Amino acid sequence: MMKRDGNLKSFWQDKTPLQPPISKTIYSKMHFDAIVIGGGITGVTTALMLQLAGKKCLILEANKIGFGTTAGTSAHLNSVLDTPYSDIIDKCGIEVAKKVAESALEAIQLIKRFVEEYQIECEFKEVKGYMYATDGQEEKELDKIYQSIKKVGLPTSYTSNIDAPIEFTKAIYFDQQARFNPLQYIQCLLDIYIRNGGRILENEPMQNVEEEEGNLKVVGQNFNFTAARVVHATHTYTGINKLNFKLGPYRSYVLAVKLQNSSDYPDGLIYDMQNPFHYLRKASDDSGDVLIVGGADHKTGQEENPHYRFKDLEAYVRKHFAVKSIRNTWSSQYYESTDALPYIGALSKENPKEFVATGFSGNGLIFGTLSAKIISDLILTGESPYSDIYAPLRNSPITGFKAFVNENANVVKRLIGDRFKKETMAELAALSRGEGKVVSYEEENLAIYKDESGKVYALDPVCKHAGCIVQWNNAEKSWDCPCHGARYSIDGLMLNGPARSPLDQIDLTENK
Repeated sequence: MMKRDGNLKSFWQDKTPLQPPISKTIYSKMHFDAIVIGGGITGVTTALMLQLAGKKCLILEANKIGFGTTAGTSAHLNSVLDTPYSDIIDKCGIEVAKKVAESALEAIQLIKRFVEEYQIECEFKEVKGYMYATDGQEEKELDKIYQSIKKVGLPTSYTSNIDAPIEFTKAIYFDQQARFNPLQYIQCLLDIYIRNGGRILENEPMQNVEEEEGNLKVVGQNFNFTAARVVHATHTYTGINKLNFKLGPYRSYVLAVKLQNSSDYPDGLIYDMQNPFHYLRKASDDSGDVLIVGGADHKTGQEENPHYRFKDLEAYVRKHFAVKSIRNTWSSQYYESTDALPYIGALSKENPKEFVATGFSGNGLIFGTLSAKIISDLILTGESPYSDIYAPLRNSPITGFKAFVNENANVVKRLIGDRFKKETMAELAALSRGEGKVVSYEEENLAIYKDESGKVYALDPVCKHAGCIVQWNNAEKSWDCPCHGARYSIDGLMLNGPARSPLDQIDLTENK
């Protein structure tokens, strides 16, 4: 079974173990037209589009292809985004909102084109989307969203049926949505990429990108390569950059549920109006159908007991469906930007040869695919019809600036406040097996984890990105940074950026 950036196994991992890609031999100091850092849907699609256009490309992955959010998504393909168009209109204006809707539809159509052209068996299906309200206040918000969907030019209508046994007071539907299996999809894209001469290097983290004689040099512990262009397709920019401070990291929770009644599985995509909202879709494998249910989101590293988020989801499902069993439980990470739109394009004015794609909110498959289109167009032709609205260097509206201030006030609070939590080393003895905690010992903070056999792991809890103190995630068995979303395993290895190095391990015998 393939690994991903969490302790819990997603339905896609369980169903679709990716076959290890075999590419041509790679030598240190090789030169490429483009190096794509990150092997999720964003990186794989970008590298494939460039390779098909005749460019010599390398995908550089710190772990395994599909290790990150692509293997942890719920795999909705929706042009009605997680951020309501009413919010996008308020923050960015109607013309920008129309282009956002147009670009989201284009991303779905691009996936459909790849599926049809290369006959990809990934359960791709075009379906309707449904959104429902359960009381008067939710109805008002739903009406607002309905009007905004119409304003941006997407087909929508009120409906008396939402394709699920859920009671509601008002609902809408929208066409041209879709669902698929993301790992089966990127497996085929990888095969096409390699057949066309693309190269892949896994299990090699990038440590730095620097200029060298008109090119960019990408450096790791065991390699250095040069490239005319570098694309950061790592979900969030790794390293210190001002973009890190314009993004908020969040975790979302997902269940794969077996239902007692086969007729209860919805064909379409379903969303409620709660905050955080729930989202549902059907998926299947050799054992039959499952209901994929997600929600219960919170800021990364800022939930005392993440495990109970699964209980919240389970209660929601059992309220509306006759549940036979819970097949899989897992969580996944995403990033919110300050003005509701992703950052896609050149990283800086000083170096337009470096590109970034981040801030996808809960629409990573849509915006990851769109990023591949925008960035490959920028590299190949120098322009894209969507480059201005998603440009990382764009001027955010006032509402976006307020979000930026609030986000960083939260970061400062965690950076300073977490350092003054005083625990005693006596708590180490009382630590349950499978439990982790940040404790204070001899004026030093320690991140302590005791595994099921009783072995104790001790780490320096200071995140290697910007110096915040990591927090224990009891659901995924990881150390999560509450500031910018870096995540680490029980022994300190990196699971998610933006950090570029692991947490320091501490030998407790030296502290006695």
